[in-house]
Amino acid sequence: AVARPPRQPGMAEAAGDAGLGPVAAQEGAELTAVIGATVPTGFEQTAAEEVQEKLGSASRISRDRGKIYFGVPARSLPEVHRLRSVDNLFVVVQEFKDYQFKESKEEALKDLEDLVKKLPWTNPLKVWELNNSLKKKKTKRKKHNLQNPASREKLSDGGEEGGADQNNTNDQEDCVQNPVAVEPTSGQETENPQGVTSRNGVEEEEDNEQSDVKVQESSESGTKAGDGQPGEGEAKVLRFRVTCNRAGDKHSFTSNEAARDFGGAVQEHFQWKADMTNFDVEVLLNIHNNEVVVGIALTEESLHRRNITHFGPTTLRSTLAYGMLRLCDPQPTDIIVDPMCGTGAIPIEGAAEWPYCYHIAGDNSPQAVKRAANNVSSLLRKHESKDSSTALGVPLDIIQWDICNLPLRTGSVDIVVTDMPFGKRIGSKKKNWDLYPACLMEMGRICTPGTGRAVLLTQDKKCFAKALSRVGHIWRRAQTVWVNVGGLHAAVYLLRRTWETAEQRRSFW
Repeated sequence: AVARPPRQPGMAEAAGDAGLGPVAAQEGAELTAVIGATVPTGFEQTAAEEVQEKLGSASRISRDRGKIYFGVPARSLPEVHRLRSVDNLFVVVQEFKDYQFKESKEEALKDLEDLVKKLPWTNPLKVWELNNSLKKKKTKRKKHNLQNPASREKLSDGGEEGGADQNNTNDQEDCVQNPVAVEPTSGQETENPQGVTSRNGVEEEEDNEQSDVKVQESSESGTKAGDGQPGEGEAKVLRFRVTCNRAGDKHSFTSNEAARDFGGAVQEHFQWKADMTNFDVEVLLNIHNNEVVVGIALTEESLHRRNITHFGPTTLRSTLAYGMLRLCDPQPTDIIVDPMCGTGAIPIEGAAEWPYCYHIAGDNSPQAVKRAANNVSSLLRKHESKDSSTALGVPLDIIQWDICNLPLRTGSVDIVVTDMPFGKRIGSKKKNWDLYPACLMEMGRICTPGTGRAVLLTQDKKCFAKALSRVGHIWRRAQTVWVNVGGLHAAVYLLRRTWETAEQRRSFW
């Protein structure tokens, strides 16, 4: 499904030590790339395991949380886009492990300008072109794959519990990174013409360390593979923008200034046209302390926007849902329950990725149940569009119920996975003190003793710890993953069911 480069004898290793260098393509070797991926913070290892399992590539987890790097042949781009654990993708132009910034702002920015001419742009731009042609091919025919990024509708996210989804640190787009369209007079120290300011309108001491990049996939223009210049006879000049994502408190410049000056040099080098909103190429400048990565965006929008069409106040990111589900290691025929499903992000992701399990979703809110049902209907329509003659259902049922009195037999469930109320957008911290122990008790009742497990997300960690201590005879904490949800420090807990018999519906209310 992708236009492949000519097959040459002797394929190069996929960037050898993943992420340590630029795109590795030599004469007579197959085009390979180092791909950078932004992932939900805390689930970097999960993403690395998925890449190893599905692409056979080893990943390197960045010191800058929420990113991994791995090498692949360029022909594997379709498979890369089908990864379930990654939010955004970019091809690495070059990475500097220990970049020495000059102390004065002028010298540091001048060095960044000079860097543009020294970077190996050729092969990353070939990868970008290949990625672009892949997108065009997919959009010209029927939507083929649920996991296909081109088939996802452009939707505004709902929020995570405790914070709007679009404010998730892995999606804090233009407030932290300042994409700057630059004028040809790129060396000026004046404020950029678009008036983009740093977060909170002040010079930042340190940008958020998990800030990821809002990326737009390129449009239908091409570049000459050699130097990124427009091809012979092409009238169209590529439009671009630079997005700088800076973390660290020892830099003399802001992300806004770095994007402006680096972008000016990119414009001069390629003779591209700067355009903040309607651009073909997004160049990424990621600075984390002394680690600098230059890349080119490959995704049009975050890949977590894949299942949900009807959003509620607390819609969970599909990539985070995938990480939670993977943590509990679902096995074929497992019965997986989400007792507080909201819009159904977790069970829908589960049904898509683990179709040989049976998924049950429920919520006490009729509106939430309706939204979840609508999201399942959308999923079914996508299935039908692939081949109407063999349209199948999804192994998922949705029901309205009371979390503290579930209509499920004792010991009948293998896995419970849910996003618990944080007590901010839904419920309250005060209510959680009664709700959490009651939930854990009822989850313990329905779970199979000895083998049952639960994966629970909450930001109300103090309340959860207290509740867990009250039901310690039926649940043991096996693992905790610290995650960032909508800018809130939250935790995903993996619990294992003990062999103890759970009390029958003892009320905590």
